[in-house]
Amino acid sequence: MGQNTTAADRPPDLSVHLGPLRLKNPVMVASGTFGYGQEYADFLDIRELGAIVVKGISLAPRPGNPPPRIVETPAGMINAIGLENVGLEVFLTSKLPYLHGLGIPTIVNIFGNTVEEYAELARRLDGQPGVAALEVNISCPNVKQGGMVFGTDPTLASEVVGAVRRGTGLPLITKLTPNVTRIAEVARAAVDAGSDMLSCINTVAALAVDIYSRRPKLANVVGGLSGPAIKPIALRCTYEVLQAVHCPVIGIGGIASAADALEFLLLGARAVQIGTANFVDPAVARRVVEGIERFLRVEGFRSVEQYIGTLDLQCSFPFAEASCQSLDLG
Repeated sequence: MGQNTTAADRPPDLSVHLGPLRLKNPVMVASGTFGYGQEYADFLDIRELGAIVVKGISLAPRPGNPPPRIVETPAGMINAIGLENVGLEVFLTSKLPYLHGLGIPTIVNIFGNTVEEYAELARRLDGQPGVAALEVNISCPNVKQGGMVFGTDPTLASEVVGAVRRGTGLPLITKLTPNVTRIAEVARAAVDAGSDMLSCINTVAALAVDIYSRRPKLANVVGGLSGPAIKPIALRCTYEVLQAVHCPVIGIGGIASAADALEFLLLGARAVQIGTANFVDPAVARRVVEGIERFLRVEGFRSVEQYIGTLDLQCSFPFAEASCQSLDLG
C-alpha cells in the first residue's frame, strides 16, 4: 500500500470565491490582451486559468483606430487600439460556443457610447450559455455628454452601472479607470448602483512623441499605458478601493510574475488579471499559477484564501525580496 498523504503534503488550495463565482485559481487574463481565447490555445491549456475576460464587445463591430496603434515604452507599452472588436452578433455565434466548451468562467467585457448601448448589451447577454459575468468598461466617452468618460464621474458611472444592473441578472464587475483624482468615489458609486465586484485598473492615459519627425508616435496621439511601469499605480488604486468598499476586487496592472500577482492578493484583491505580459509570454498565466502554488507551499499556507489580505501595514526593512527570488517566482 502506498503511504498516506498528510495535510502538509497536499498542494495548497488555489480556489477562490469571487462574489457568486468560484474560480479554480485567482489568475485571470485581462480584456483586450487575450483575444477571444482561441488565439492562445496553442500556447497553454486555457482550462488551467481561473477565468478568461474576453476582448471588449460593443453592439456593432468596430474597426478601431488607424495605425500606428501601439508603441513600446520603457517598462511598458502605450496602445490606442480603439476597442476594435467583432461586435455582439459575431461574438455570440462564432466566439462564445468555443469559450463555453472550455468549462471555465467566461467574463464578457462590454462597452458603449451611451447608457442605452450598455443596457442593450446587458439584456442580450443575459442568460447566454457560457457567460458567467459581465465586466463593464466605463473608460469610454459618453457621446451624449460631449465625450466625457463615464468612469471619471461618479454620477455617470452610477448611471451606466445601474442601467446594466437593471438589464441583467448576471454578476457585474465594473472596471475602474485610474485617470481620476479620487478613484474611491467612483468605486463607491459603482457598488451603490449594483456592481457586485470591481476590477482595477484600466490603462493610464499617456503620450509618446518622436523627436526627429516631431510627430506623435500614435495616430490617435494619446493612448493607454500598461505593463510593469503602472504596477505601483495599480497597487495604490487597489489599496484605496479596498479601503472604500466591501466587495470583491480584482487587481490589474503590470502583473508579469507570481510575485506581482501575490502583491495584489496580499492587499486583499481576491483575483488578478494579467494583461500586457501575455504579449511577451503567451504562457505567462500558467507560470503565474504555478509560482503562486510554489510560494504558498514553501511559506506554509494551506490555501490562497489564507494568504489574501494579510498585509501588515507596519513597514519593515530590509525587505525579503531575496527569498522570493530564490523561489523562482518569475
